[in-house]
Amino acid sequence: MSTAATSTDAQAGRDRSDPRPRRVAPSALALLESARHGLAAAEGEASAGARYVSAHLAALRAAAAVVAARAEPGASARRRRPLSVWELLPKVEPALSEWAAFFAAGAAKRAAAEAGLPRAVSPREADDLLRDAETFLSLAENALGVPSQPLLPLLTAG
Repeated sequence: MSTAATSTDAQAGRDRSDPRPRRVAPSALALLESARHGLAAAEGEASAGARYVSAHLAALRAAAAVVAARAEPGASARRRRPLSVWELLPKVEPALSEWAAFFAAGAAKRAAAEAGLPRAVSPREADDLLRDAETFLSLAENALGVPSQPLLPLLTAG
């Protein structure tokens, strides 16, 4: 077994000698499901701003799921200020540190798009963020040992 494989398994919370999946709290699973629905909604958004906002919020929910599943209860020391999920994510899952920095950097752009600023986000930026959020959600699911659950398209009558 290679060192990289061992490291990846340890980061994903799995022990290769134990074939059982790690138990993930229902609240974390609900956040992952909400993130999936958010991505599906983002794909259907007509405006670039709405697509960007929905994709960013989906990534935020995926990060919150990892933090919720991995945070040590009672391990926090006295803090001067609350930390964002993007600040907490690298502490509980170092393998996702670069993603945390990436999405934290996009928070101001999301706020501008939420405020309705017409040129806050280009269609290309929205599409790129949507793809990045999909990748990030898959990585978050993998880190928690949860099989990826893409949503199936709903068929409409008629």
